Amino acid sequence: MQELLASDQEIYNLIKQEEQRQADKIRLIASENYVSLPVLQATGSVLTNKYSEGYAGRRYYEGQQVIDLVENIAIQRAKDLFGAEHANVQPYSGSPANLAVYLAFIKPGDTILGMALPHGGHLTHGSPVSISGKYFHACSYALDPETGLLNYDTIRQTAIDNQPKIIIAGHSAYPRIPDFAKFREIADEVGAILMVDMAHFAGLVAGGAHPSPVLHADVVTTTTHKSLRGPRGAMILCKAQHAAAIDKAVFPGIQGGPHDNTTAAIAVAMKEAASDEFKSYAVQVVQNARSLADSLLANNFNLVTGGTDNHLMLIDLTNKGIGGKRAAKALDKAGIVTNYNAVPFDKRKPTDPSGIRIGTSAVTSRGFKEQEMVYIGEKINRILADIDNNELIEQTAAEIKELCSRFPAPGLEHIS
Repeated sequence: MQELLASDQEIYNLIKQEEQRQADKIRLIASENYVSLPVLQATGSVLTNKYSEGYAGRRYYEGQQVIDLVENIAIQRAKDLFGAEHANVQPYSGSPANLAVYLAFIKPGDTILGMALPHGGHLTHGSPVSISGKYFHACSYALDPETGLLNYDTIRQTAIDNQPKIIIAGHSAYPRIPDFAKFREIADEVGAILMVDMAHFAGLVAGGAHPSPVLHADVVTTTTHKSLRGPRGAMILCKAQHAAAIDKAVFPGIQGGPHDNTTAAIAVAMKEAASDEFKSYAVQVVQNARSLADSLLANNFNLVTGGTDNHLMLIDLTNKGIGGKRAAKALDKAGIVTNYNAVPFDKRKPTDPSGIRIGTSAVTSRGFKEQEMVYIGEKINRILADIDNNELIEQTAAEIKELCSRFPAPGLEHIS
C-alpha cells in the first residue's frame, strides 16, 4: 500500500495498526473472521468504480457487460452451494437483507414473531429499538427458563395467539441448532411466511457441519462474512415463487446500486466455501467450539444451555461475580477479544450485561485446533480469576502474541 502511504499516512498507519492487532490477538468475536487474500483483492478491486442499479440484463446504467457476468456467477455459486432456487446477492448487509424480506411480504403494522433479543435474537427480529420493532407489531419467543433451550410448544402457542405474518428463526447468540422442521410446521399452522436468518451459521451449513434451513424456509437471509469467510455483505435465498418479490424489495425497495466489488468478493468466497478444505474447516469450527466449551466448564464457567452445537457459546459470569463489560475489557487487554452480551433473563442492563459471547470461526481460520482451545479456556479463567492483576494481563498478552505468531492469519501472512 505504498501509494496510500504517500497519499494519506494517517490512514495508512491506522490500517497497519489494525493489521497488527488482528495478527497479534485471539479474536473470539462470534461474528468476525479472516477472509482469504483473494477475497481481499476482489473487495479492493476496480469494481468499486462501477455503479449498477438494477439486475443483470436490466440495468439503468450502461457499461455493465462485465458486472452482469460477475453478479450472475455470484448468484449461481450461492444457489449451488446452498441448494437454493433463487439468490439475491445485492444486500449491503444482514440488516437491510432482513428489512427487504419484511418489505416483500408484509405492511407496516403487521405482526412478526422472532426470538427475543435478550435470549439470543437479533435487533432486526423485532427489537423495539430497531425499525423492525417500530414499523411492525413485533412479538417474541423466549428460551425455556428451566433448560435455556427453545421450547417449540411455547413458540407454537405464541404463534397461535398472535397470528404473525412472518415467523423468524435463527439467532445471534444461541449455541444450539434450531429445529427448522418444527418451525415450518408452526408457520404452516398459522399461515405465516417462515424466514430463517442464518447469518451466524451459514458457513457451517455450507460446510455440512450444521443442518440447512433452505429446504424448510420460504426465505433465508445471511451475511457473507462471519462463518462464511466472505466480505461484509449479505444474500437472500428463497423459493422461486418469491424471487420477483424479493428482488423488487431489495431494488428499488430499500437500496440503490449494489457494491460490485463486494459482489465479486462474494463470488470468490462462494467458490472457496464449495471446496473440500472449507468442509474440513466447518467441521473443525464446531469441534473447536465444543473443546473450548469443555475447557470453560472444567473451570466452573456457566455456559448458557450447558455447551454448544455450533460455533458460539454464551458465558453467564454471574457466578464469577464479574460483569460482562468488565470481563471483555480485561480479556481484550490480555489479547483475547470477545464482546459483552446479555444472557437470558439477565438482571443487569444491556450496556453492562452479565455475559460475554465467544465464537471459534476466526481462530479456526488461523489453524487453531482442540489443543489451542484448551489453552484459550485456561487463559480466560486465569485472567477473570485475577482481573485486577495488570502484570498478569500484560504477561498473558505477550504469551498470546507468541502463540498467534505460530498461526499466521489468512491474508495477514506478511505480518511479523
